[in-house]
Amino acid sequence: MSSFGEVLAPRRLGSSFRWLLASTWTSNIGDGIALSAAPLLIASVTSSPLLVASGAMMQILPWLLFGLLAGSIADHHDRRRLVMLANGVRAVIVLGLVTVLVTGQVSIWVVLVSAFLYGTAEVFADTAGSTLLPMTVPSADLGVGNARMQAGYLVANQLVGPPLGAFLFAVGSFWPFTVQILCVSLAVVLVSKMAKTPPPQQDVTALDDGITPRPIREGLSWLRGNAPVRTLILIILIFNVTWAAPWYVLVLYATEYLGLSAVGYGLLATSAALGGLVGISCFSWLERRVRLATMMRVCLSLEVVMHLGFALTTSAALAFVIMFGFGIYAFIWGTISTTVRQRLVPLSLQGRIASVNMVGVFGGLVIGQLLGGLIAQVWGLTGPWWFAFAGSAITLALLWKAISNISAAPLALESEAPTG
Repeated sequence: MSSFGEVLAPRRLGSSFRWLLASTWTSNIGDGIALSAAPLLIASVTSSPLLVASGAMMQILPWLLFGLLAGSIADHHDRRRLVMLANGVRAVIVLGLVTVLVTGQVSIWVVLVSAFLYGTAEVFADTAGSTLLPMTVPSADLGVGNARMQAGYLVANQLVGPPLGAFLFAVGSFWPFTVQILCVSLAVVLVSKMAKTPPPQQDVTALDDGITPRPIREGLSWLRGNAPVRTLILIILIFNVTWAAPWYVLVLYATEYLGLSAVGYGLLATSAALGGLVGISCFSWLERRVRLATMMRVCLSLEVVMHLGFALTTSAALAFVIMFGFGIYAFIWGTISTTVRQRLVPLSLQGRIASVNMVGVFGGLVIGQLLGGLIAQVWGLTGPWWFAFAGSAITLALLWKAISNISAAPLALESEAPTG
């Protein structure tokens, strides 16, 4: 393997990790293409702000409806096959949309239904997919593995995919979705090359009333009794509320408050992804030299400071610097939180606990989006930033000591060997 390949996918992580990484990167390209092409398609068939906003909601709603069910299914079936099946369903759904686009029979309702069905399949694909890495690499290497996954998300989903999707849409409305089908289909082929992942052995215990718990109830019961993981998910939930409040009015903040053009707004958002690449490239170095609790506290503290910076600044140039810095620590935090959760959760519960985490993520986004709009309407475009600053600062102060408990918790995966 070339030196670059060794850095990207270290040999010690095994061939299954390389197939998983290739599949994830390929799928992310397709998702990144849709990230820009889907809103453009919706805007081309309706001018209703409510219907345009509904397009984004169709990607969030399935997580709130089916997230816990997807986690339970992932913990009781072959996870690799579930990823293949769910991605195959995604490809079929997009193929149906392409057929409608080619025949010229598209309507907003067809697009919204397709978005909902695609989002539902994505819930099952992403939930099962999140369990594959802990089954593939040793616990000590989960940080490296997650950093490589995050890098793929940044490059493919945030940087390469969206401009490619916009370009292809300009050529023809069906082209970005055709390419998306190819990407998702190739992702199915690549993940099929991994070693088989039989369902993990279940450790089913009786509840206090002596009744064998149902799968979802069992997962929630385990989470309720595990303070470190419960605290970690609580932090993620609250910080998503505070982050989403200003983020979903960022376009107005950038254009009306900072005076940026539409292109400037796009560059402001892109600067976070560029910062993320810097952060991810430094992660392995930081993981070896900085205590876990210290990294967690620094990342969350920087989040508080970033909100304050955006609330105070009137300079577009300074806003770019803050956003670049946000990308650095935000993606380090994302890698840390995922790695810690995976290390602390038994393999048999990885799907259910990951799904609770994702329900918290998307639930926080919905709450924050609503709060941000209301606050901006009443107190102006800097109001959501002040709310985010106060909310995140109070949360961090209250949970500061609990972070040490998270970092010191016993690792559930130490005794569970990966499949390779």
